[in-house]
Amino acid sequence: MRIKSTRVYMFGTLIPAVIEMNNGKIISVNTLTDEEADIDCGDARIVPGFIDIHCHGAYGFDTNYAEPEGLRKWSAGIPSEGVTAFLATTVTEKKEVLLKAVSNVRDVMNTGYQGAEILGIHFEGPYLDMKYKGAQPPEAIVSPDVNEFREYQEASGNNIRIITLAPEHDQNYELIRWCREHGTIVSIGHSNASFEQALDAAANGASSITHTFNAMTPFTHRSPGIVGAALRLRDLYSEVICDCCHSTPEALNIFFTSKNPGKAIMISDSLMCKGFEPGTTFLFGGHEIIIYPDGSAHLVKEKNLAGSTMKMNEGLRNLVERAMVPFSTAVDSCTVNPASLLREDQRLGRIRAGYDADIVVLNDDYTVRQTFCKGIPQL
Repeated sequence: MRIKSTRVYMFGTLIPAVIEMNNGKIISVNTLTDEEADIDCGDARIVPGFIDIHCHGAYGFDTNYAEPEGLRKWSAGIPSEGVTAFLATTVTEKKEVLLKAVSNVRDVMNTGYQGAEILGIHFEGPYLDMKYKGAQPPEAIVSPDVNEFREYQEASGNNIRIITLAPEHDQNYELIRWCREHGTIVSIGHSNASFEQALDAAANGASSITHTFNAMTPFTHRSPGIVGAALRLRDLYSEVICDCCHSTPEALNIFFTSKNPGKAIMISDSLMCKGFEPGTTFLFGGHEIIIYPDGSAHLVKEKNLAGSTMKMNEGLRNLVERAMVPFSTAVDSCTVNPASLLREDQRLGRIRAGYDADIVVLNDDYTVRQTFCKGIPQL
């Protein structure tokens, strides 16, 4: 199959090109626009498929529910927003719940599904800080334990790619060091760590920060906190939720202006309530949440932000049109940057010969015209 447009995103710019796809791969990219193509997209923008490394669920399914068909429905549905790969993300819960959750992801990955590729699991908690727990269930928060985490990793079939934890509670950084040695990415989050503790965690193996600005020590001019570490430590990857509810457009602009552009990662942090109308309620980690009119999700009792219902194409629009982030920086934050963090950037995140044929055709209003997952049209 050959698809062309006058605006194909490559090497940080939009150029006229024809993309040839076969057997799930991009076979060639030719910048001559007079060539014939099976699909002519005119001047619609063609970009790499979006990669969401922090998302809990959608369409009524939560990773913790451990329901195979729910996970399959999720993977089949999210190409509608341009997502071609993602990490199914857990939330803090009791051990038996988490073991079932990671085992379910393993089984679905092994037995088959359609749509966006499940790259593995983002294990958010249960090794978090009480003060900055956010909407994470406090009754299930525990101290980091290497042997316990090994059980989770074994149950997952070694598919836990990222773990979010509070490093100040990891004695001698034992779990961080174990993860570094065994190839699991450690992300600092839901943490009361100081700037210095975040720096120490990075020196011992942490390589990312979870949903920057949210559920962490804030930045001040005398105590930079984890937010300061996210902005100052240029080698650290840093996630950020781009729904303009968790962080204002101005905060997003500051983040992307300060951050090494190759290390900024847009995430949705979407919950099972994605796809439902405001006012709908669900259980999240055993606690009731409700969708607000702006699309954000909050705990009913405490009013805390619990996550989002944001679609990734909407996040891209927010960054470019509201936060005034350059288009190239915004696209990279949800394509090649998460691929690089996951060490998948030799096959994902770029429109280039030899890469997976994961591409998205965007209208000028950022709605998705078509998504191809490994060359298969999804819409």
